Amino acid sequence: MRSISYSEALREALREELRRDPSVFLMGEDIALYGGAFGVTRGLLDEFGAGRIVNTPISEPGFMGAAIGAAITGCRPVVEIMFMDFCTLTMDQLVNHAAKMRYVFGEQVKCPLVVRMAGGAGKGYGPTHSQSLEAWFMHAPGLKVVAPATPADAKGMLKTAIRDDNPVIFVEHKLLYGRKGPVPERGGVAIPFGKARLACRGADVTIVAWSLMALEAEAAAQDLAARGVSAEVLDLRSLNPLDVESVVESVKKTHRLLIVEEGTRTCGIAAEIGFQVFEQIYDYLDSPITRLTAPDIPISASSVLEKAAIPDRARIVDAAVKLVKPGA
Repeated sequence: MRSISYSEALREALREELRRDPSVFLMGEDIALYGGAFGVTRGLLDEFGAGRIVNTPISEPGFMGAAIGAAITGCRPVVEIMFMDFCTLTMDQLVNHAAKMRYVFGEQVKCPLVVRMAGGAGKGYGPTHSQSLEAWFMHAPGLKVVAPATPADAKGMLKTAIRDDNPVIFVEHKLLYGRKGPVPERGGVAIPFGKARLACRGADVTIVAWSLMALEAEAAAQDLAARGVSAEVLDLRSLNPLDVESVVESVKKTHRLLIVEEGTRTCGIAAEIGFQVFEQIYDYLDSPITRLTAPDIPISASSVLEKAAIPDRARIVDAAVKLVKPGA
């Protein structure tokens, strides 16, 4: 094992899959010589050339349509959307076309498309460059959605995404790119979708999160232990398919559930998870299911207001303590 950054792990996965399969190629704005908005594709142009590391015009609907066309004719395109917010320009192509191919044509057509998106707040980029829109894509049958938190999961799940015969939305939080963690020295295994990562074992409360919030929850678990609260942390990492079974089994043990989501509250992923758990094991619950989310407001460019809107380690601790020790 060695410790590398999240962006390095993604680059390794891309390089290894480009070498392994000649049908894999990359598309996106400034991904070639510049190396992408966050540097993930840096250096790949020199190795693979402009035929496989393809700079696109500033036209998300256009190059997404081209990528879908390439996917259904035998290629495996990996598209980079510079900011997740810009996916709004691609919704017709993704939701009405890519997501529907297998349903309409069955085994006659495959659509092995990966769409990488940089999401989340924390950089002061303002309301149109800081959103967490994972829930939108979960609402479209036919799209798989993943949001890994660690470098190892980022590498393994990107490999899985590229090898999948269906379209995959791959969410990368901007604040994760520089985070380091252990990753196997060479190769590395593809990590299957639909299985949560047990980040911390605990007995008093289950905390469910994904992407950056999973790491905040892990850190919060350490603080909670110092306050006499044993927290079990589940990093979902895969949102569709969703590992509700692991959440249910954990809540059966802890009898309390806190779901942490950076996205806005109304119609969010936390609401879906909470209700699925309630449907299955409401009689195991000793406290109401709690959601900790961003409020239903645009993210501000002001660092003070941005920080006030986004859940963090301290807020997770406060919410968990209120669940386990009401009135404390």
